[in-house]
Amino acid sequence: MNTIGKIAGSAGVSVDTVRFYERTGLLPRAQRTASGYRLYAEATVDRLRFIRQAKMLGFSLEDIAELLRLNDGGGSRRAVRGIAQRRLAEVERRIADLERMRATLAHLVGECSGSGTVHGCPIIESLVREPDGRG
Repeated sequence: MNTIGKIAGSAGVSVDTVRFYERTGLLPRAQRTASGYRLYAEATVDRLRFIRQAKMLGFSLEDIAELLRLNDGGGSRRAVRGIAQRRLAEVERRIADLERMRATLAHLVGECSGSGTVHGCPIIESLVREPDGRG
């Protein structure tokens, strides 16, 4: 059994993160010593790493809870794949949004000479206009 500081350090997360995951049910409740210190099984480090990696891929806490449930209960690959497919679709939508923003910004930067007063600046003017082009 390990203390909260030891498992947090081994998993690369903060002590507060461990406490949060325990409160939200992503981690099982720790055993307590007579003096109230939390004690965790070594397997908790692997679970924390799982959660950290899933968060790095952008999975929500709800998705992570479901992935953990599937892993703990011998769930199906189909269910895991479905969760990952939904996340991938979200990432692809976000990339498309970012590409549209990049194109718009590149166009505006190209239209602005960078000299003179702000009056008539195409960047400022585009921010003042409503999205449908009305001013």
